[in-house]
Amino acid sequence: MATTPADDHSMALGIDIGGTGIKGAPVDLRTGELAAPRHYLATPRPATPDAVAAAVRELRDHFADVPATTPVGVTVPAVVRRGVVRTAANIDPVWIGTHGVNLFTDALGVPVTLLNDADAAGLAEIALGAGRDAEGVVLVVTLGTGIGSALFVDGRLVPNTELGHLTIDGVDCCPWASAAARVQENLSWAQWVSRLQDYLAYAESLLWPDLVIIGGGISADADQFLPLLQLEAPVVRARMGNDSGIIGAAFEAHAAVVRA
Repeated sequence: MATTPADDHSMALGIDIGGTGIKGAPVDLRTGELAAPRHYLATPRPATPDAVAAAVRELRDHFADVPATTPVGVTVPAVVRRGVVRTAANIDPVWIGTHGVNLFTDALGVPVTLLNDADAAGLAEIALGAGRDAEGVVLVVTLGTGIGSALFVDGRLVPNTELGHLTIDGVDCCPWASAAARVQENLSWAQWVSRLQDYLAYAESLLWPDLVIIGGGISADADQFLPLLQLEAPVVRARMGNDSGIIGAAFEAHAAVVRA
């Protein structure tokens, strides 16, 4: 295992819970780089709170060299308000109403910061990626199985925006314009970009962002679709890759310690 920084507030552990997998790693807060190779576990089936908490504890214990007092940030594919999970996407519906902060704090034995997964990815982009030093309103959109969003105003997160679920003519854009829809419906790039254009143009008409950042796995193919989009705001590819949720969660965990 890679050598990790000393317990000097230069490191935090980020854990990113998804519908199919849970991944995590310690993050060097000075550089935003992983301080050890990330570890992956399959998301339990069913993904109940107790089962997921046990998996998160197993993942945490994998990093035996990480000091026990290291701050921990955890993401969930859900709205999190004051530590309570309010929605459930790709996890068991019993999560709704669960006090996630208490759940993970009890499981790990240290205070845990809990946040929405798209918000965490956005925080990484704002801290170190395509949104670094960006002023005004920045919209981060993650395209995958669905559509995630993170909204920032002068670098400050507006949490839990869930803008992927905007509707156009009564159609939920989340499955309709997602990256998964292109594959599942065998859409050409032009057909899919037409949907993405409609979605982003609608979001822009509501928010008037100064910058739009596109993330998710499909951002690796940004050259195929970014030049086809026509928005008032510049549209750029996310830079932080598949570790953005881990990195954003770690940065937010550290920020919570500083605020305390």
